[in-house]
Formats: sequence, C-alpha cells, structure tokens
Amino acid sequence: MSEHHATNEIPDLDGNYDIYGIVHKGLRRAQCELLARLGRADFSDDAATTQLLGDLRALLALAAAHVEHEDHHIHSALHARGAVSTDKLDDQHDHHRAAFVDLERMIAAVEAAPAMRRGAPGRRLYIAFALYVGHDLEHMHEEETVTAPILWSLFTQQELLEIEMRIIGSLPPEKNMAFMRIMIPAISPQERAMMLGGMKQSAPVEAFDAVMQFAAKPNLSSDEFADLERRLARAA
Repeated sequence: MSEHHATNEIPDLDGNYDIYGIVHKGLRRAQCELLARLGRADFSDDAATTQLLGDLRALLALAAAHVEHEDHHIHSALHARGAVSTDKLDDQHDHHRAAFVDLERMIAAVEAAPAMRRGAPGRRLYIAFALYVGHDLEHMHEEETVTAPILWSLFTQQELLEIEMRIIGSLPPEKNMAFMRIMIPAISPQERAMMLGGMKQSAPVEAFDAVMQFAAKPNLSSDEFADLERRLARAA
C-alpha cells in the first residue's frame, strides 16, 4: 500500500451514493483520537490504563466487524456481478486481521506488566497501533477512490442503499449503537441530520430515541445536539 495517490484521482460523488463515507469518517476520527490518547498515556495509572485499553479493544472489535461486513456484503456483491476482482482489498483485510491479533497480544502484554514497567510495552502498542492506523487510512482511501467508482458503475443508488441496509440489519443492537457512537460526532451537521432523519422515519420510535439519548447526546456538544434537534424538527 505504498503507491502514490494523486489528489486529482479522488472522484467527486456527483450524486452517487457514498456507501463508505459515514462509517469511514467514524473510524478515522475514533482511531486518530485513540492514537493520541495512547501517545500521551500514563501507563502507571491503573484506572486510566484499564479504561484506555478497554476503549482500544472496543474500537478494534468495531474495525474487525467493519472488515467482515465489507467482505460479506460489498465484496460478495461485486463478485456476484462477475466484473471485478477484490483480491487487493481482500489482501488488505487479511493484513488487518493479522494486525488485530498482534495488537491484542500487545494489549495483553501491557496488562500483564507491573504498573511501573508498562512504559516499554505501552510504547510498543502505541507504535504498532500507529502503523495499523496508517495502513487503514490508505486502505479506506483505496476503497473511496478506486472501489467506490466501480460500485457506482455496477449498482444503482437503490441497490447500494439495500447493501447498506443489509449490513445494518446484520448488526445486533449493541454493535449498531457502538457504530453510531463513533459516526455521529465524526460527520457534518447535514450528514447527521440526514442519517438520523432517515432513521426517525424508518426505525421504531424506541430505537431512534435510544440512538439520540445514548449515541448522539453524549458525543455531541450541547450546541451540536441542539442544532441536530432543530434540523430534525424542520424536516418533520
């Protein structure tokens, strides 16, 4: 994944459905925030280290689920159309899965070390996670600049939306809520209102209210949350 990607090769949406956009924004923001937290961590602090490593494990679980969703729903759809190879993306996903195993081993090493000796394994974890984030940023770039135009050429907007709905429908409620927590603060006010406005129209009232209460409100500033409520009210 070392090829140079020119900025003039980044395709405009031109009205096409951005199946990767929102979830990738969520993963980028969450990964970069966790990388910064790892960099400034005091690993001798038991409570803070436990919280940090728990948050890292939770994020890696979401990243692993995202890889599986793309394999099972997006790549399989491409294969079904019979026009494209996903070998490069599949290889990148295999590297991600290997990285998840290595990172879990490093997390366990930090946990196993005495408080005052966690600095060295903590540094190894930080550097390894930084490398994973770098590779994942390149991988997401590949999907958004190379794979997305292929999807647009092979599938209608409705078909892409149906693929996304199958991914969402495959998630247990707690995993869906976890994705919402990382996506909602990472996207623009317009995207936020569109996503949650669609959910308000199509999802059960209890599910929508739960997302607003437990994913949107705790992860947005008071001004951002008020803006979201105003936009949703105007759209009603």
